[in-house]
Amino acid sequence: MHRTSSILLAVCTLSLGSCLIGRNDPPSLRRVFRKKFLVGASMSQANIVSEESAVLLRHFNSVTTENVLKMGPVHPAEDRYDFSGADSIADFATRHGLGFRGHTLLWHKQAADWMFRGPDGRPASRELLMQRLRDHILTVAGRYRGRAYAWDVVNEAVSDEKDRYLTPTPFLEIIGPEYIEMAFRWAHEADPGALLFYNDYRETDPVKRGKILRLVNELKQKGVPIHGVGMQCHWSIYGPKEEELEAALRDYASLGLPIHITELDVSIWPGEPERREKRPSDSDDRMTPEKSRAQEELYGMAFRLFRKYASRIDAVTFWNITDRHSWLDDWPIRGRKDHPLLFDESLQPKPAFWQVVRPK
Repeated sequence: MHRTSSILLAVCTLSLGSCLIGRNDPPSLRRVFRKKFLVGASMSQANIVSEESAVLLRHFNSVTTENVLKMGPVHPAEDRYDFSGADSIADFATRHGLGFRGHTLLWHKQAADWMFRGPDGRPASRELLMQRLRDHILTVAGRYRGRAYAWDVVNEAVSDEKDRYLTPTPFLEIIGPEYIEMAFRWAHEADPGALLFYNDYRETDPVKRGKILRLVNELKQKGVPIHGVGMQCHWSIYGPKEEELEAALRDYASLGLPIHITELDVSIWPGEPERREKRPSDSDDRMTPEKSRAQEELYGMAFRLFRKYASRIDAVTFWNITDRHSWLDDWPIRGRKDHPLLFDESLQPKPAFWQVVRPK
C-alpha cells in the first residue's frame, strides 16, 4: 500500500463519525468518495478561523497550502524563512485528522529575486543557485517530514509554446534542465516517505500533454524519485471536452504512476493566460442559469471520468473551498467575480455539487 492509500484509509477511519449525514443533509464529499480517492481543498491561514472551515471539515479530508509554501512567501530573504502560515495549516490538518499536501517546492513565478543574484548583484553562478535551491528544498520539505503525504515538487516547468520544450526560467537558464531532476532528488532526501509530483496546467492540451509525458518518462528513465503527475485542472465552462480529458487521463495513467487532480476549479469565464484591462463584457459577473448549467455539465463529466480512472487517481483537490473566496476573483481581471467551486457564497451546495455526488 503506497502512502496516499495509507493516508486515505487513516483519514476515512478518523473522520467516519463526522462524515455520517442526516436524512435531509447534503452528502459529504469525502464520505461519497471515501473508497475512491481523497477529496481536498487548498486553504489559507485565514480559512482556519472563517466560516468556510466548517465546509472544509465536513466535505474534505485533505488540505493543500494555497500560497504560504510557494518559494517567495516562505523564503523571502536568503537568511529568513516564514513558516507561520504553513505551520498553522499543518497543525490544523493534524488536529482534525486531515491529509496535508505541500505546494510547491519549486515554482519560478513566485521565487524571490534574491535567489538569482550573487553577492555583487550580478546573476548568481550555477553553483550558487544549485546550493540555494538545495538548501531551500531540504529546509522546507524537511520541516514537514512525516507530515506531508505529498509534495508538488516542480510546478509548471513545461512550456506552453508549441515549439519549446521547457519554459525559459532563471533556473533553466542558470542551471540547465538538470534543475528538475535535482529538485526531486533533494525532496526525496528531505522526506523519503513523501510522494513527489510534477504539477502543471493546460494538462489536457494534446501538445503540452505530450511534453509533460516526455518529461516524466525522462525522469523515470534516470531513476529520479518521481511518484506521480499533478493535473491542475484550472478549467472553464468552455472546456475541456470529454474526449480530450479522457485522452489525458488515459495517457497519464499509462505512466504507471498515481495521478492527483491538484487545483480543480471551473471558471464561468473563458480561460485567459495573461492579465488585461476590464471590458464592458466583464461587468455582468452573475452566476446566470446558463452558466450554472454549463458548469454543472462540466463538473458532472469530469467526475464521471474521475470515477472511471479511480484506480489511478489518488486525490482530487479543489483550488479553494467556496465561491466566497477564489483566486479567480482577481484573475485575469482585477475585481471581477468568478464562481468556480461547488459551494456558493452562502456556503451552500450548487447544482454542480449534486452532479458530482450523484452515483454514475
